[in-house]
Amino acid sequence: MSWVETESPSFTARHAERDAQDVVGVLELLESTRERLAPVLPELPSHLEVVVHSSTAQLTVAQPVLPVLRRLTAPSARRYVGGWFTARELHMLAPRLLADRASNVPGSREMLMLTPAALYAQLAVGSRSPVLPPPLRPWGVPRYRRWAWLGAGAGAWLSGQTAHARPAIARRLREGRAPSFPPGARDALLLGGTVFDLVAVDMGEAAAVRLALEPMGSPRDALRDAFHGRDPVHTEGAWRAHLARLAAV
Repeated sequence: MSWVETESPSFTARHAERDAQDVVGVLELLESTRERLAPVLPELPSHLEVVVHSSTAQLTVAQPVLPVLRRLTAPSARRYVGGWFTARELHMLAPRLLADRASNVPGSREMLMLTPAALYAQLAVGSRSPVLPPPLRPWGVPRYRRWAWLGAGAGAWLSGQTAHARPAIARRLREGRAPSFPPGARDALLLGGTVFDLVAVDMGEAAAVRLALEPMGSPRDALRDAFHGRDPVHTEGAWRAHLARLAAV
């Protein structure tokens, strides 16, 4: 396939010619996300390459870790694994392919179309976080499994995906066993953002950003610190009540 390039102030996209118009929208979304995150995340990545792929197979060849991430994710949430990133690149499916993945659940399409913003937010957090620095290598998968809720959750919360996830969360709570706390890798894409949402509601947005950038110790230690020493057992109860409220809206 021959590639064409489209540029914006902070990004250069490579893509198929048929996706040119959609890529303009992707770059506008990325620029607006970067502008919105600038006041809260210092030293945001810039001059990144954005590779917009025309098929899942093409994306997988470019990012071989994706099949591992899909297997770690619950089947009902795998539709949201629409891309990945390295230290200097964002790789994602073309918007037309993301739209095709949407379920009938309200908010599903909106979450998928925010994939570029979520990937950029994950990269911005990961580039400063000690626990999930890009790129993800095969030997880093155990660490990823432990901290997936933080990386995926920060991306979902900062990009606005979590605001559209309520119907999908309601479905998740009706299906299968109760999620673990913090959410495991299976639920990280869908439920990770709700952890940051809870921190922001209870402790303020600055505390949620601090959790994303400066997690200390184990995941439960990081959550204890985010809630000013509160026992994670009590935080877990508050989180499950928060999920129930989100699902009920």
